[in-house]
Amino acid sequence: MTDDDEDGLMWPPNLLKNIQNVSEQATRQQQEALQQLLLGTGGGTPDLGDISDQMGAMTQMATFKTRIQSGGRISVPDAEREALDIQEGDIVQTVVVPVKRNREED
Repeated sequence: MTDDDEDGLMWPPNLLKNIQNVSEQATRQQQEALQQLLLGTGGGTPDLGDISDQMGAMTQMATFKTRIQSGGRISVPDAEREALDIQEGDIVQTVVVPVKRNREED
């Protein structure tokens, strides 16, 4: 029997400490990568650049209901225009999902 066996330890104490340090470092790196991904923060990680840009763009979105006006026009409410800092003449992308139809089907 060795001294390690008498103490009930199978591995040297410094090995366990090293494993803990590596685990903590990996956890920190995962947290930083997730933060960069979700918040679009730079961090010198080129692999996340495109995704970060897209996630950042998603924070500049609004969802609202509006009526179709004459000529197929829709209007963006004042609060959304202000929140998104869009003005007359700006180009925006629109996704239209019918919610309710106010017409009689023949």
